[in-house]
Amino acid sequence: MKKFLVGVTALATALVLTACSGDAGGGTPGGGAVAQGDSAGGTTTTSVPSSTSAAPATSSQTPSSSSSSKPKPSSSSKPKPTPKPTPKPAAKPAANAADVPCKAALASPGVSACVDLSALKTWLLQDGKVIYGPVKQLPGKKGHATPTGVFHVSAKVKNYHSKQFDAPMPNSVFFLPGIAFHTGSLSVYSHGCLHLSAAASQKYFTTLQSGDVVQVVA
Repeated sequence: MKKFLVGVTALATALVLTACSGDAGGGTPGGGAVAQGDSAGGTTTTSVPSSTSAAPATSSQTPSSSSSSKPKPSSSSKPKPTPKPTPKPAAKPAANAADVPCKAALASPGVSACVDLSALKTWLLQDGKVIYGPVKQLPGKKGHATPTGVFHVSAKVKNYHSKQFDAPMPNSVFFLPGIAFHTGSLSVYSHGCLHLSAAASQKYFTTLQSGDVVQVVA
């Protein structure tokens, strides 16, 4: 009986030694139990799970982004519109001497002037032809009517000032005492003179000379 117990004890001791030694490589294939010694000399068994988790292969391929560029529409240059020709200003009809009511002025050689009181017009003539006008003139008002007849230029004063009426009379061309062509209002009648625009009075002043005929008709 004593021999039997000794044999069983020896077998149990061999089994324990085999279980604690592990395999020859010191690894734990298959995830076996590993015995670890604690500070009290006993053994605690810890199961180590097998970590054979294979990471899934990640595909690094990115889908090809083939950006097919759309063809640009052909920008065919549009024909430029043909510029319209600038219309030329209509040529003014030449002044007709037949419209001038001053027979004496028309018959006078050289430069002369014609004044139509009723039509409020005046012309400059040379050898019976119209060289300027007609332009508007404004004669004397009632009680101060401009005299009619055939006269001659007697004097010219560039910046005349009337003492009688205390008024400036630029470009004065006198053909009677106190009666002249000059720059004046074309809306207010005069005291006998012939009002002209500034441009017209300048033309009369530079064109008419002493002795030239001035005819005034009603």
